[in-house]
Amino acid sequence: MTTDLCAGLISGAALIIAIGAQNSFVLRQGIRREHVLPIILVCASADAILIAAGIAGLGALIQSVPIVLVVARYGGAAFLFSYGLLATKRALQPHQLIVNSDIGTSLGAAMATCLAFTFLNPHVYLDTVVLLGSLANQRGDEGRWIFGGGAMVASFVWFFTLGYGARLLAPLFSRPIAWRVLDSLIAMIMFGLATALLLG
Repeated sequence: MTTDLCAGLISGAALIIAIGAQNSFVLRQGIRREHVLPIILVCASADAILIAAGIAGLGALIQSVPIVLVVARYGGAAFLFSYGLLATKRALQPHQLIVNSDIGTSLGAAMATCLAFTFLNPHVYLDTVVLLGSLANQRGDEGRWIFGGGAMVASFVWFFTLGYGARLLAPLFSRPIAWRVLDSLIAMIMFGLATALLLG
């Protein structure tokens, strides 16, 4: 039981902790202290649902119907490219962190963006549904759900750490140049991921 749980934690962390579109968005919102808890819960809950679906057999179904990943691939690339353009625009317009400002992204817009980053990324299905589902299902009827539970815990721990740990960077981002650098990096990540999806 402990072995399955630890294996799930390690495997989940290895796949979730990466510089990607979703993590970049969570980091930016965490620095801004804007809708952090709802965004964290959406990201981690989505991972949990997809991991459970993979363990239940959805991974095999996705592999047998490749059009699902093709649609996610092109839709995800278009979304990432658009967000990269927005990040580029922000990088060209100096601004600074104002924690108590009422001006910012609405909760609805933040949730829509978060869901798009989560479900328009074909890698999320490969990582959580296909790969983690396959790894879990090698551990028997009981062990697979313990493994999945460990992977889910890793996701919740990571997103809470990223979302709320980002506040430590707030003093740095009181300077406009820091936002320019962050948004430039985010733009490069988005363009790179979009290109990788199209070429992949």
